[in-house]
Amino acid sequence: MASNSFGDLLRITTFGESHGPALGIVIDGCPSGIPLEESDFVAELKRRRPGQSAVTTARKEEDAPEILSGIFEGKTTGMPITVIIRNTNQKSEDYDKLRNVARDGHADQTYMSKYEHRDHRGGGRSSGRETVARVIGGVVARKILPKEVQIIGHTVKIGPHDATVFQPETIEQNPVRCADPEAAKMMEAYVLDLKGKADSTGGIIEIRVKNTPPNLGDPTFRKLKSRLAESLLTIGAVTGFDYGAGFRTAEMRGLEYIAERKNFGGMLGGISTGEDLVVRASIKPPSSVGEIAKAGRHDPCIVPRVIPVAEAMVALVLADCYLIQRAYKK
Repeated sequence: MASNSFGDLLRITTFGESHGPALGIVIDGCPSGIPLEESDFVAELKRRRPGQSAVTTARKEEDAPEILSGIFEGKTTGMPITVIIRNTNQKSEDYDKLRNVARDGHADQTYMSKYEHRDHRGGGRSSGRETVARVIGGVVARKILPKEVQIIGHTVKIGPHDATVFQPETIEQNPVRCADPEAAKMMEAYVLDLKGKADSTGGIIEIRVKNTPPNLGDPTFRKLKSRLAESLLTIGAVTGFDYGAGFRTAEMRGLEYIAERKNFGGMLGGISTGEDLVVRASIKPPSSVGEIAKAGRHDPCIVPRVIPVAEAMVALVLADCYLIQRAYKK
């Protein structure tokens, strides 16, 4: 048994492997009557797909979505929506030498120990390619949320380089998706230098949600902050989560903490206030380095490609909570 589903009222189930015929998602609980067609997914899938710049893997995938169910005459029917992405550029032979090798920092050892059988080709189900399905789910989730909700992800740190300004219009103008143009140049140069050395680096991303609906999340165990933390930590490359003032609160005095509402990250008591939601996630350096990096097609830095995935997971949580809150009012 394995857990491949996420959500309560809006529930997704993802399937498929990195080198299998296809990957896909089943989205259940989406309201009917929402306009949706295959072209709606293209822009977000393009942001996540491999081969988009020199700082990512060289694997080329068109990631063309195919809707199999849940849509009629361009609108959702209220039935499960199934969308698949066919794999077209696998090079499984690159992984033949790894059939009986557990790579350091990967899921190879734990998958083999737990299931006593694993797909060694690119990590199989543990590959970052699994996240293509999450991005599809995020597109649907955004359509459920009120139109004024904006979910903006950007890079705030790669290696030793930090963003110090926020210019959101510049995020998609550089390969590291940083909202600080000057910091972006240093980040890119740093990644390319490591790539030439068959090494890698990690970083930190931030997701800002503007016009967040208030009252999302429940007390105690289903707090919005705990749901967001869970959603981001299900992404393989994510190693940590914080929100608002985050770990800086350990150094703060109480008067200092309550002096600025941005320290709360848009949540109080685990429930959204309606103010901007601000969460962050730390991203590990890719573990395929050295000779493994030279032999296959690997990302020297996964940070920019995690951003659309993280945005999608935040959208899924917010849409699920939005539907739950709407049900409360009926």
